[in-house]
Amino acid sequence: MKLKLRPLLLATAALLVTITLAACSTTKQNTTNSTSATLNAGKLTIGLEGTYAPYSYRKNGQLTGFEVELGKAIAKEMNLKPVFVQSKWDSLIAGLDSKKYDLVLNDVAITAQRQKSYAFTTPYLYSKSVLIVKKGSKITNVKQIKGKKTAESLTSNNGADAKKLGSTIVAIPGFAEAVDLIQSNRVVGALNSREAFLTYKKANPKTNLTYIDAGNAIAAQKIAGILSKNKPGLQAKINKVMQNLKKDGTFAKLSHKYFGDDVTTK
Repeated sequence: MKLKLRPLLLATAALLVTITLAACSTTKQNTTNSTSATLNAGKLTIGLEGTYAPYSYRKNGQLTGFEVELGKAIAKEMNLKPVFVQSKWDSLIAGLDSKKYDLVLNDVAITAQRQKSYAFTTPYLYSKSVLIVKKGSKITNVKQIKGKKTAESLTSNNGADAKKLGSTIVAIPGFAEAVDLIQSNRVVGALNSREAFLTYKKANPKTNLTYIDAGNAIAAQKIAGILSKNKPGLQAKINKVMQNLKKDGTFAKLSHKYFGDDVTTK
């Protein structure tokens, strides 16, 4: 009986070893996939709105824009295929939690609140606040709006900043209405981002409007890619690529193409 049982025991032991090794292999594979699943598939999936010119928008049916070309440049440097997934702003960042994409490029500012839940790449754009005024305006410093009317959205950061500087807010729904109020002299100006004005100026090169840099009166916002904290390896790779793209002039080139100026430096 013992001679008959011995081969059976050896076979059983061998089977257990095989199962154990397979389990270890699967565990290792799952760990790798949890940090860079799409990288193994040869693609970099990028979330964006696709309706926010000049960052990402459709022209003649094709997705284009500053962040679209930036995403393509990043993927190319990583030898990956860029795959863009459009989503509305309200659910865009949450898509990282459901692994809908690896990275979000959508004019997202780095904030302490967001850093609690997500990781950020190296900043690729510095959003500075400016005061849009008519050329020849008596206003030469953003602090001079104290006691004067400016056109702002009541719920925006611009509106809050204007109030802090002592301005009387004239509520408007959007950029076009702010321009109308400045042109008609019903307000002395409007606080907005430098990129918003440069986009307007690019479309209206003969405009009689200009801007005054807010300087230290309003802190600049750092705009960066945002991704899951569970992919530190991917974050490191993207950061390295972005540093190279900044050094070789790609950042500046894309900025001039879409904004008419370099907004990628502090």
